[in-house]
Amino acid sequence: MKRVLLAGAGEVGAKHLAALAGTPGVMVAGVADPAPRTDVPRGVPVFASWRVALKSLAPDLVVVATPPGTALTVARNAAQAGATVLVEKPATTAPAALTPRSGDERIFVAFQPHFAPGLDHLLGSPPAVVRADVMLAVRRDRGYFRGWRRTYATAGGVLHQQAIHGLALALRIVPGDVEAVDAEVAHRRGLAEIEDRVTAVVTLTGGTPVHIDARVDHSGPAVHELALHLADGRLLQARGRNLEAGLGPPATAPTHEELRRAMYAAVLDAADGRPPHPCLFPLTALRRPLEVIDRVYRDARVVRVTDSAAA
Repeated sequence: MKRVLLAGAGEVGAKHLAALAGTPGVMVAGVADPAPRTDVPRGVPVFASWRVALKSLAPDLVVVATPPGTALTVARNAAQAGATVLVEKPATTAPAALTPRSGDERIFVAFQPHFAPGLDHLLGSPPAVVRADVMLAVRRDRGYFRGWRRTYATAGGVLHQQAIHGLALALRIVPGDVEAVDAEVAHRRGLAEIEDRVTAVVTLTGGTPVHIDARVDHSGPAVHELALHLADGRLLQARGRNLEAGLGPPATAPTHEELRRAMYAAVLDAADGRPPHPCLFPLTALRRPLEVIDRVYRDARVVRVTDSAAA
């Protein structure tokens, strides 16, 4: 039985607790959070300090669900202590912070939608892509933008917090450095420093474009999808509320808890020395999408619309 420490018991930590409860071969040995905002299962000790929890529990797996300002520090300390680590995206908003360190090979990023149906084969043998489209349309209202989520410095933007699942997936499949960026960032509602919408065309080496349209002020059904236009003329679409249908039909998509359990199993297999699952996202691979995101925001035109004119 693998012992798990959860660092961070907020909104995302609650999702991990629910998924871990139904995962075979694991037990939650402790939760580290000075002020848990979710119910912790009876009998599970709560630590105010993740450092104390690491020393006290010596867990096999540490799941880090703290804000980006602390997540990378927690993850690296846990890895240095000998644990395998799963850290929530984006882990950090600073690409330079991801200069490799000893222990980073034991850290993986929690991109559970990458475990959606069919994506293992796609990631295991990426096809030739002539264009990729990342689309996100969700709604985040005032109640969501509180605490660390209010500022770009502590949360990053929509691409860091919302669209990174699809963008990171696209960049795993489409190789190349950034050659050009044409982007626009729009602020309409003024609920936080974070923008309401970002649109961009990122041109990679060889001319392959990645189109991005990500918004958090959408009034319709939530969707986060990736469309891959292949060199052979085919179109592959990873669809769903958050890519969860993968390449399969949306009606039979696994639940987010099922995707998380598949991710936990893959992380624990890697910890036991088995070949890495193609859907696992190593920490070292995170630097490229963060560099692309940085480039988009650095080069983007910024449009500010007053509340009275907001859509």
